[in-house]
Amino acid sequence: METTLKCIIIDDEPLARELMKSYVDKTPVLELEGAFESAADAMKCVMGGDIDVIFLDINMPMLNGIEFASVIPTSTRIIYVTAYEQYALQGFKVNALDYLLKPVSYPEFLKAVGKAVEWHTMRRAVTRENKTQPGMITVKADHRLVQMRTDSIRYIEVQKDRVIFYRTEGEPISSLMSMKEIEEQLPDDVFMRIHRSFIVNLRNVEIVERGRVVFGKTYIPISDSRREEFLARLGK
Repeated sequence: METTLKCIIIDDEPLARELMKSYVDKTPVLELEGAFESAADAMKCVMGGDIDVIFLDINMPMLNGIEFASVIPTSTRIIYVTAYEQYALQGFKVNALDYLLKPVSYPEFLKAVGKAVEWHTMRRAVTRENKTQPGMITVKADHRLVQMRTDSIRYIEVQKDRVIFYRTEGEPISSLMSMKEIEEQLPDDVFMRIHRSFIVNLRNVEIVERGRVVFGKTYIPISDSRREEFLARLGK
């Protein structure tokens, strides 16, 4: 079955909104759920988690596109459509699949939509695999799907825009999935987030010293706010 993506448009410029609407209307893979002149107006529509893609301007009043991107569900991806090239780096740090500069041509638009289709197709495949494979997790690693046993995961670290899986054997695996997406798929009776940048497999923790988990030559900090729960779960 062909992937269909639910999308919305957010832009405070009427002509820009109309252009994007015309592009969406002639793109069969897209289903338009609404067009809004501000991020605040679109908030209710997006927070339900049913929107796959947002065509989003950046320079808008009240709540700009970068700020808005930081609060939306991780399953919703963004394609920025803006006249401001200087925001590109910030944009790619917050769920952005592409960054289009106005005026946007239809071929440029289609190329960005292709990235959205690829991302969501892979995401749905990962979700489907993880539901049917107990004790396994499937992650998106660049353009591949990689399966690994959950008991082989030693710890998981956030590094800038990537999540790195460190295992008891084999090389680390790097994924563009968000930490929140990872947490939703891991058994919470085995894994715990002990720091904003780290999740550990409690069954693979052997040494804790001076407020840190020790894995060989790697020292993982334990947040003060999580230390009591962590030690209780370890039974120490």
